Amino acid sequence: MPEPSNDYRVVVFGAAGVGKSSLVLRFVRGTFREAYVPTVEDTYRQVISCDKSVCTLQITDTAGSHQFPAMQRLSISKGDAFILVYSVTSRQSMEELQPIYEQICQIKGDIRKTPMMLVGNKSDESQRELDAAEGEALAGKWRCSFMETSAKMNCNVQELFQELLNLEKRRTVSLQVDGKKSKQQKKKDKLSGQCSVM
Repeated sequence: MPEPSNDYRVVVFGAAGVGKSSLVLRFVRGTFREAYVPTVEDTYRQVISCDKSVCTLQITDTAGSHQFPAMQRLSISKGDAFILVYSVTSRQSMEELQPIYEQICQIKGDIRKTPMMLVGNKSDESQRELDAAEGEALAGKWRCSFMETSAKMNCNVQELFQELLNLEKRRTVSLQVDGKKSKQQKKKDKLSGQCSVM
């Protein structure tokens, strides 16, 4: 039995270049970087509410390639929740999620108890290879939630992390500490453009 931790660990997986780091940086820092910089593994922390007390949301942004299978297994075994990201401009990036999903199922066992989001990023791009219906169909097959996002336009980024926390059934976790929004959160809410959930 793993020891109870004051951290809530979210692991972000996906092929190289789908925008995993962009989503995480947009959520944690409110920034967007145009240039692509490959990630080996980065961890970001944000204070959230957990069972009416404060805990740390720990977001692990993993490598896009499959060069580090041992790190991938460790991330899955330690993770509380998972975000599987593909780019709507690349069918291949969706296909590359299959072995990761299978590994999560293998390591975690009953997948219904594991919060998981399938995310189609880059929804602002006009050169699509995948429409929202295909993402919804795969999410239905995998029994997980689905959302399209755009890290660039800050569309559904906050909602993605809130929805992921809403899926947690073992404890109550929320982005809002003590029911109040932080100053940074209020500012983010003001800045976030109107965007529809797919």
